Amino acid sequence: MKNSFISLFENKVVINIKGKNINRFLKRLISHKVDLLDIKYINRNEINLLVRAKDYKKIEELKTIYDIFIVDVHGMLKIKRVVKINSILIISFIFGVIFLIFLSNVIFDVEVIHTNRELRTLILNELQDDGIVKLRFQKNYDKVQEIKSRILSKHKDKIEWLEIENVGTKYIIRVEERKLPVPDENVENRHIVARKSAIIKKIDAEIGEVVREINDYVKPGDIIISGEIKLYDQVKDVTSAKGKVYGEVWYQTKVTYPLTRRTERLLSNRKKVLVIQFLNKKIELFNLKPFKDKKIKQQKLIYNSLLPINLSLEEQQELKIVEEMNTIDEAIDKALSKGKEKIEEKLREDEYIISQNSLKVDIKSSKIELDIFYVVYEDITSYQPIVEMPVEPDEE
Repeated sequence: MKNSFISLFENKVVINIKGKNINRFLKRLISHKVDLLDIKYINRNEINLLVRAKDYKKIEELKTIYDIFIVDVHGMLKIKRVVKINSILIISFIFGVIFLIFLSNVIFDVEVIHTNRELRTLILNELQDDGIVKLRFQKNYDKVQEIKSRILSKHKDKIEWLEIENVGTKYIIRVEERKLPVPDENVENRHIVARKSAIIKKIDAEIGEVVREINDYVKPGDIIISGEIKLYDQVKDVTSAKGKVYGEVWYQTKVTYPLTRRTERLLSNRKKVLVIQFLNKKIELFNLKPFKDKKIKQQKLIYNSLLPINLSLEEQQELKIVEEMNTIDEAIDKALSKGKEKIEEKLREDEYIISQNSLKVDIKSSKIELDIFYVVYEDITSYQPIVEMPVEPDEE
């Protein structure tokens, strides 16, 4: 195996020989210890002969009446010829890669994601002091973590959480502002009212006067826990009502589900592949057995938005495409599950679906349309400020 690999780089030449009685000439070469590696007869008076490059001079001396010229070369001679012909392209490519590596380590943008302008400015100023600013070189992971810890320690009264992410040539900073709890005395006087139409199922009142009963029907804005404390129908005190109200609310949705559906199933086969992206062309390196269908998770190794070439590492997982054929009953069951998932996505931990019923099924050529009615246990708490009317002085 080792010898065959070395022979790939051994200098060889293919020579064309023309003349009468070529076989006699070949015997002469053999007698002078010239190794004939390959012989291809073109006709009785012409052949192409593969020999080692070091034997070519000897063949020239022995040729006598024969016409000899080099047709092709192999080994290092071939590599040198290709390099010489494409020298400008190769040099340009090498300098391009070096330039790309240089640019990929330069910061071209720094973005702080938060709605508070003052907090964004604070973070940008701190990052600038540590060299994370446009047109500077990027920092290594340990340095970024050190900068992050310093900012959190310095502004622990303002910042709850901070993440500095390096995406290509850009730093994206995600920050969570620390909000100190507001004392209850600063909360304005208010009622707790219904956020939507519902039947009341539970009332947790901490402060205020409950003015509705369990199983009462309420509409949006109806007062459930009043901030006005009354005695014999007279308001004795006004406060900020505090508590929670849960109710039975209703939703009606339409869900469409296909009778024939194409789904993707992930298989266990995985591989990591180096990929060169040049303009719109994608070249996978050393991927001898590519997956027909696959899921790709990409990690950019060398990337710059100003250049048309980039290098990335793809983690590929094989996919199997499955054609799912459903009966009408199966499609209805799956539509019910799909609708339930959509409703549950909007619910919090203390909320849940009480019941669901299909109202109407429309069967079409390739799909069904299902109208579904849901009864949901949900937090319906909302607030309404109490507007205090000015007290008119008594007339004398």
